[in-house]
Amino acid sequence: QVQLVESGGGLVQAGDSLRLSCAASGLTFSGYAMAWFRQAPGKEREFVAHISWIGGNIYYADSVKGRFTISRDNGKNTVFLQMSSLKPEDTAVYYCAAGTRSTTRQSAYNYWGQGTQVTVSS
Repeated sequence: QVQLVESGGGLVQAGDSLRLSCAASGLTFSGYAMAWFRQAPGKEREFVAHISWIGGNIYYADSVKGRFTISRDNGKNTVFLQMSSLKPEDTAVYYCAAGTRSTTRQSAYNYWGQGTQVTVSS
C-alpha cells in the first residue's frame, strides 16, 4: 500500500521560512517523479514544483520561483519543499504527489498525500 505523508506545515509570519517533508512508503521511490501542489481556500488545487526521479529535472510555478526549493533524498524516500520569503498568498494546504513522469498536470500523478496546512499571516 502506497503512502505519502506530509509534515512540516504550520502558522508563520510573512517573510518566514518553512520546510515541508513528504515521506513515501510502499513504492520504489527512486523510480517516481515527485511534485508539490497546493490548494488555497476557495480555489482549485495548483501546481507548485516537481522534481524528476534522480533530481535532474526541476520546475517551479512562476509564483514560487526564487523562493521555494524542491529536493529529494532517495535514500530516505523523502521529498522536501523549502519555502522562504513566505507571503500570505502562500497560505494553502500543500500536497505531495508521486507519478511516473515530471509534469505540472495533476492527472499524471498516481499517488497523493493527505496534505499539510501552511498559514502565513501578514
